[in-house]
Parts: sequence; C-alpha cells; structure tokens
Amino acid sequence: MKKLYKSRTDKKLCGVCGGIAEYLEVDPTIVRLITVIVALACGSGLLAYIIAALIMSYKPE
Repeated sequence: MKKLYKSRTDKKLCGVCGGIAEYLEVDPTIVRLITVIVALACGSGLLAYIIAALIMSYKPE
C-alpha cells in the first residue's frame, strides 16, 4: 500500500513537493513548478503547501 510522506532525501523547504513526486513517481521539479504556478495564479497553492507541511509526516526509516 502506497502512503504519502514528506521526502527526507529530495527536499528544498519542507519536503512536501519531493514527497508528492515520490508518491506520483514523477520528477520533483515538475511538482515544484506546478506548485509555484498554482500559488501565483490562485494564491491557494501557498496555503495548501503550508497545510501539507504541517500535516504530512516524514517517511519512517
């Protein structure tokens, strides 16, 4: 079963985009670009990122 976790290895700020990229099996740069575009276009992307950073846990080692 796949679970969504923050990334410990591929993180720039909190590891949220890296974790989403690992979960979706895509390049983290694509997820980061989409996050920035949504944040600039709607403003809700930044709020979603902050909430995800607070709620998501790190992957257990």
